[in-house]
Amino acid sequence: MSSSNHQAQLRKNVAPYEKSITKSSVRQILNTIPPLILLWVAAYLSLSVSYWLSLAFSIIASGFVIRTFIIFHDCCHQSFFKNRLANEILGTVTGVITMFPYHQWKNAHSIHHATSSNLDKRGIGDIWMLTVDEYIALPLWSRIAYRLYRNPLSMIIVGPIYTFLIAQRFNVKGARRPERINTWITNICIVALYSLLCWAIGWQTFLLIQGPIFWISGALGIWLFYVQHQFEDSYFENEEEWSYVKAAVEGSSYYKLPKVLQWITGNIGFHHVHHLNPRVPNYHLEEAHNAVPPLQQVTTITIATSLKSLQFRLWDEENKAFVGFKEIRHLLLKPKPLTAGTKKSA
Repeated sequence: MSSSNHQAQLRKNVAPYEKSITKSSVRQILNTIPPLILLWVAAYLSLSVSYWLSLAFSIIASGFVIRTFIIFHDCCHQSFFKNRLANEILGTVTGVITMFPYHQWKNAHSIHHATSSNLDKRGIGDIWMLTVDEYIALPLWSRIAYRLYRNPLSMIIVGPIYTFLIAQRFNVKGARRPERINTWITNICIVALYSLLCWAIGWQTFLLIQGPIFWISGALGIWLFYVQHQFEDSYFENEEEWSYVKAAVEGSSYYKLPKVLQWITGNIGFHHVHHLNPRVPNYHLEEAHNAVPPLQQVTTITIATSLKSLQFRLWDEENKAFVGFKEIRHLLLKPKPLTAGTKKSA
């Protein structure tokens, strides 16, 4: 990855896989959305037998919500269909299912791709991450807020509620008219769909089914997004040293999952390939990975090894590695340097 020519060649080698195939896309819709609907119905019908049986269907359905999100994600990258309007329509529909407004998320996610691993351009479409020096410079209350944000329980319990029910429901400042309209259309459709279901089966029954689906799919989705960039031997650099290709293949994980989970998550574990070329449809990611040898040499994480990332809290710019709060505790205990005009107390 040291040679610019090598980096350019790497992107060129992946380019043949960026073409979407209509049959493959339609097949993925058919093996994702209808099963999700059937699993939801099965969760409802099985309530009369046992809630545990219903919960089992809800857990499986949450996996199909994640798979639906991958379709939404590809539509946002204009990689699912060749036609822009088809991507926008399907993206809006799947956005209602996954509770993400198409235009808003597409714009934020595009910024994420353009700035991933760039320490000077954080803040849009990514996980809140501070460097050691930035954290030390924060006032106490800001440190507490950051620690709460990076706490795994916050990510799993509070994360889905904030991300899906609050953050995605409002337009961002400066949003253009099409984006604002799409956000409100998505919100109206979600309210209409949920209201219809509550009217048809009762709000208590609705919550018994949709509650676990919402929470499990949301928590797992946040985890996937987190671990795709917060892993051992990851890559972060300031603007002067930052490289798009390095950010893709060194700052995005190859999350090697069991085949069933790989299918459920739409191959998003091949995240290094996706960041190298976002126009590659999810069903071509593994093929591109296998066809380009340098991509097979990137850092590979598994479910077991990825759990270590729960300990990562801050980026140490000096050592270019993640550290935990305990590892920098001694730095917080150091007396602050005296400013000009300040006298030492006797």
